Amino acid sequence: MRLDHVSKAEACRYMGIRGEADTQINEILDRAEELVRATLCPKYTYRETSLYYYGDELFAEGMSTPLKGSDIKEHLKGCTRAVILASTLSSEADKLIRQAQIRDMTEALAVDALCSSAIEQVCDRAEEEIFRNAQGIYRTTRYSPGYGDFPIDMQKDILSFLDATRRIGLTVTDSSLLVPTKSVTAIIGVSETPVDRVATKCEKCSARQNCAYRRSGTSCS
Repeated sequence: MRLDHVSKAEACRYMGIRGEADTQINEILDRAEELVRATLCPKYTYRETSLYYYGDELFAEGMSTPLKGSDIKEHLKGCTRAVILASTLSSEADKLIRQAQIRDMTEALAVDALCSSAIEQVCDRAEEEIFRNAQGIYRTTRYSPGYGDFPIDMQKDILSFLDATRRIGLTVTDSSLLVPTKSVTAIIGVSETPVDRVATKCEKCSARQNCAYRRSGTSCS
């Protein structure tokens, strides 16, 4: 997969810029976006699986541990299947950020923000490709470990389930951080009946009261 473009407006949000960026920042973002697009070759992998309950615990068929937390259960309410997705910008993204940090910290901030924007766009595009020919189904938005009370340590189970290390070079540390860092795992619920795609992640997130994004008038989604 190649990046067609990277949203500089979204990158500005990650940089904490409110309103329009000034000329200097726009010039830095233009150069950084060209570098990011020319260098990175994102990858993704996914599996579709059945969902079932065993007692009060929700499982994805093929995973040995349950999908923990009340938020993921609510998110997948009414879904009988799920698509489990992992995407990465590859280690080249981390390398670009490190190289920019040596040259100029403002440029490094721009590259980092553009990479954050890019991985979300990769997930959007992956989702479009996965569901392009799907007929007669409904799906939820993506939900990732670390949102609400869906624990970050689910990363290890998801990567194992997807064989993501072999397929796309994605690994996880003992503290459940993804490596390369500009990577995402997520679960998308699939249903034969309409599901709630209106409620935002903020409305469903149990961490919303203490969220820095929410206090600044934005969101992490």
